[in-house]
Amino acid sequence: MKIELPAPADTLAFGRGLGMRLRAGDLVLLDGPLGAGKTVLAKGIAAGLGVEGRVSSPTFVIARVHPAGERGVPLVHVDAYRLGGDLAQLDDLDLDTDLATAAVVVEWGEGVAERLSEDYLLIRLDRRVDDTRIAELERHGAWAERELPA
Repeated sequence: MKIELPAPADTLAFGRGLGMRLRAGDLVLLDGPLGAGKTVLAKGIAAGLGVEGRVSSPTFVIARVHPAGERGVPLVHVDAYRLGGDLAQLDDLDLDTDLATAAVVVEWGEGVAERLSEDYLLIRLDRRVDDTRIAELERHGAWAERELPA
């Protein structure tokens, strides 16, 4: 499934719609080149979840936990870029434990974080020369049956 996102506001809105559907135990992997919109999408997801705290790229801290808001689902926002495929460092983050109580979103997650769960949504983002983003959604496991925002 591919979705065209003409402006950053559309990426935020798509993320918000997705975040409104997330629950504890959900794993979402975001992938794409620099500037493709991964952090903008994560901000939208956080808004849909209604979590607390400012959402920004966790590149230098690797992972940020955003406490639950009214919906009661916290967000663990991870940037796997600096892990460089180092699975031991990913294990050190103990994300499988977080998946029991939070929604987990991993930027740069493809090829690194799939092993956290057989049920995950992979969103590959790309940016065209006109700044339109294309989101390609790939469902795995239980995500095949889940409703997604259009």
